[in-house]
Amino acid sequence: MPIELKMPALSPTMEEGTLAKWLVKEGDTVKSGDLLAEIETDKATMEFEAIDEGVVSQILVAEGTDGVKVGTVIAVITGEGEDAGAKAAPAPAAKEEAKAAEPQDVAPAQAGAASSSAPTPAAPASAGAPDKSAAAPAASGDRIKASPLAKRLAAERGIDLATITGTGPGGRIVKDDLDGAATSVAPAQAGAAVGTAPTPAVSAAASPAGPIPDFGIPHEDTKLSGMRKTIARRLTQSMQEAPHIYLTVDIRLDALLKLRGELNASLESRGVKLSVNDMLIKALAVALERVPACNVSFGGDVMRQYSRADISVAVSIPGGLITPIITDAGGKSMSKISTEMAELAAKAKEGKLQPSEYQGGTASISNMGMMGIKQFTAVINPPQAMIMAIGAGEKRPYVVDDALAIATVMSATGSFDHRAIDGADGALLMKTFKELVENPLGLVA
Repeated sequence: MPIELKMPALSPTMEEGTLAKWLVKEGDTVKSGDLLAEIETDKATMEFEAIDEGVVSQILVAEGTDGVKVGTVIAVITGEGEDAGAKAAPAPAAKEEAKAAEPQDVAPAQAGAASSSAPTPAAPASAGAPDKSAAAPAASGDRIKASPLAKRLAAERGIDLATITGTGPGGRIVKDDLDGAATSVAPAQAGAAVGTAPTPAVSAAASPAGPIPDFGIPHEDTKLSGMRKTIARRLTQSMQEAPHIYLTVDIRLDALLKLRGELNASLESRGVKLSVNDMLIKALAVALERVPACNVSFGGDVMRQYSRADISVAVSIPGGLITPIITDAGGKSMSKISTEMAELAAKAKEGKLQPSEYQGGTASISNMGMMGIKQFTAVINPPQAMIMAIGAGEKRPYVVDDALAIATVMSATGSFDHRAIDGADGALLMKTFKELVENPLGLVA
């Protein structure tokens, strides 16, 4: 019996991915553990391994296809002793035929006509007819194939699905196909056209961004990557749902820089070189352990208290930002943190991070000091409840022992989810962080 290979869920939150590259071709014999394909999620590129043995008899999704839903059949393997030439019909097509007799939703623009006359049932396609839905928009008399999410978003935005070209499996219209589509009628009017109550108005802040007006300015549009879409969605969610409170302290770095030089001299033989950021990761983790009220997550009707500090570190990569995690940073030496951070940053830039290496974390740190940014505020990475924004260390006039002097000072700003962390607790964390950085021997004790 043919074995269907389905798009795997390579992380707990993965809903779709890009089939970046096939590592096998039709007719190849594979065994358990062989690499079949490279799949891009919104954060990394991972390899997909075979579980069963057999011959790759059919590849159903071409490499380079994006927006492939988890569970979609992407290839078929013929088991040992079976006819490799007998190709199984793709599961998505079978599901579409099974649904042909079910009532179908109509596009908002067609809804008015549907209310005045009975809809004509769509004729099922012949078994041998090629599927043209991926090449052109559906004709007015054709049944419109669209995912439930795409139908709902089209209804909300007043988009006529009959004018959309589907790029999903079998020509199905998916959410990404709606981006930039012209609206045919306002969402509230679409509801009125079929004699139903208008859709409740969605606040401007919660509405997805619409098409950018063309003002005659020369430009080039680039389709958003999955990573950029995820960043936009999560940061919008964070700013809408988590009331941010910002607390800033100025921190003298001279003692930390002196200790760093001494430690690097002793670690040189081991090939380890501490960065200021490595030491700040350790300082934040220790501060969270000393102020556990800030090492939490808000869960609606529960508050989650963490017993260790896992620090997510913002790393800029082509196309976006990712936050590899230093687990139990408070319990690790700074040399260990430095080694792990170098390895994780390299994997992040290559798109090779595993989900366990970037999902989770109890708090985040983002350092823009190396780019000369003096001070900034960062957006909390949900479900975390705080993030530390690190500015540049610079020479400033500073009062030392009641006398004005020149010192190396940086500004650090903590962003706190006020639902989970009170201002006094956030202030105590910032005070503790400042003390640890200005008296850094506590980081090696």
